[in-house]
Amino acid sequence: MKPHKFDYRWTLKDAHFTKDKGAVFSCFACGGGGSSMGYKLAGFDVIGCNEIDHRMMYAYCQNHNPKFPFLEPIQTFKDRTDLPPELYNLDILDGSPPCSTFSMAGVNCGREKSWGKMKKFREGQAEQVLDTLFFDFIDLAKKLQPKVVVAENVKGLLLGEAKDYVRRIYEGFEDAGYYCQHWLLDAQRMGVPQRRERVFFVCMRKDIAMPFLYQKSLFEEMPRLTLDFKEKPILYGEIMDDDISHPIPPSYKRCWDNRKPDDMALRDAAIRNEGVDKFFNCTFVKADKIVPTLTAKPEATVAYHKPSFLSDTECVLTSSFPMDYDFCGQRPNYVCGMSVPPVMMAQVANQIYKQWLSKI
Repeated sequence: MKPHKFDYRWTLKDAHFTKDKGAVFSCFACGGGGSSMGYKLAGFDVIGCNEIDHRMMYAYCQNHNPKFPFLEPIQTFKDRTDLPPELYNLDILDGSPPCSTFSMAGVNCGREKSWGKMKKFREGQAEQVLDTLFFDFIDLAKKLQPKVVVAENVKGLLLGEAKDYVRRIYEGFEDAGYYCQHWLLDAQRMGVPQRRERVFFVCMRKDIAMPFLYQKSLFEEMPRLTLDFKEKPILYGEIMDDDISHPIPPSYKRCWDNRKPDDMALRDAAIRNEGVDKFFNCTFVKADKIVPTLTAKPEATVAYHKPSFLSDTECVLTSSFPMDYDFCGQRPNYVCGMSVPPVMMAQVANQIYKQWLSKI
């Protein structure tokens, strides 16, 4: 038996997308369409997307060739009166609303001080209030009424003050006519060579949920869905190479040269050798360990066996992106770091089909 349901080492050229499991529309495709590729691997037909960043939309279209691409803010997209009929007959509406307000990798970590402020991810994007985008997405779900809604987000949503935000998400889906549940999943147990914990909200439309309902608690019924993945983790040693085309700068190299096997991060070497606490977010990745969460910033991870950040190929593999993905001039670590790993989404989509959609 194969050790993994989906192969993390694959190509678009050789992939066989059956497109027979249902229709999907994806919002917030800023990660280059990682989730879209996951749905395709699981047999779904991804018919379109909505994205605000023209550079990411260009890369998405080059790799996915969607039938219905919409380059505009979701705030205007959700109010359109000329949407194609296919969008009102979706099996799954998918979205990963931008989440830097709650990211564990940033300075906010869910604190309320940054809520409600206008932001943009990068130059060229329009400013948006990021923490309201989830509710714009729910508005779209209420309008389109797909059978299932899937929303991926960061672990920070479940911590501290952000828990009230999650309560509002549940209330929003309730108002839109959906049963809402969430799972904290880790990509390393799903066939992805990376430790990446993400929250998945999976919602089923109430009028079709009756055959799946069970008594979850004394006062709550929910459609039964099991998302329990236990695949063997994939170590960095299985994907690492000797490519040093992204060398670390001299300030990093001085500490890297004095690293020791027990060091978990470049910070450890800096404290020991220079007496300075720096490189706080720069983690070593070692052959016998799993790659830590890939972020959009390359300096977050340094290879222990070479004086370099992860190579482009390593970023692609650790994210389960196709080996022949066209990044259209974007940095692979940025696109992959912003994206849902395709294999991670394929695992979720496969279970949604097996346990729900195949029985409707």
